[in-house]
Amino acid sequence: MRKIVNSTYVTLDGVIQNPQNWPSTGGFGEKGNDIQLRLLENSDAVLMGRHTYDSFAAVWPGLAGMPMGDRMNALPKYVVSTTLTDPAWNNTTVIDRDPVDAIAELKQKPGGHIVQYGFGQLAHELMANGLLDELRLWVHPFMLGTGTGSSDLLFRSGATAMFDLVDTAPLDSGIVLLTYRTRPAEGAV
Repeated sequence: MRKIVNSTYVTLDGVIQNPQNWPSTGGFGEKGNDIQLRLLENSDAVLMGRHTYDSFAAVWPGLAGMPMGDRMNALPKYVVSTTLTDPAWNNTTVIDRDPVDAIAELKQKPGGHIVQYGFGQLAHELMANGLLDELRLWVHPFMLGTGTGSSDLLFRSGATAMFDLVDTAPLDSGIVLLTYRTRPAEGAV
């Protein structure tokens, strides 16, 4: 079975929205860029909600000619949306039916990891339904103090989940990548 790996940028105070507007830390450096590229190389599909899709579709096609840009643009992309009808970004399939069933079916198909960016409603649905396998939090070393609602913050009311820390990667910029694996529910086989 394929693994869904969520990769999310988050500040110390839990803000996840609009990382393109956050203070600069100097980037990920070679180590962070290598981690990002390896994730894409080990994945053969990208999964997104509509907000993340709109953000990514506006940027990634313009990064053609760079290793990460070429890989992202080549991968099949799945976007969960009931309103997107004609996606402009190449290799995009719209999931316009029950996302839990559709993504469970996608996980059963042969292939590499499915990378999911952002931690909004879709990620919470995946977590609540046991479909999220790994969580990579790119913790940025500052507080924004701007999170005003559940769409701005990592936290939102809903399902609970337990995770096991499997790796840490501090970057020279002060960003720390924390990698967690979802802990199976007690009694699960």
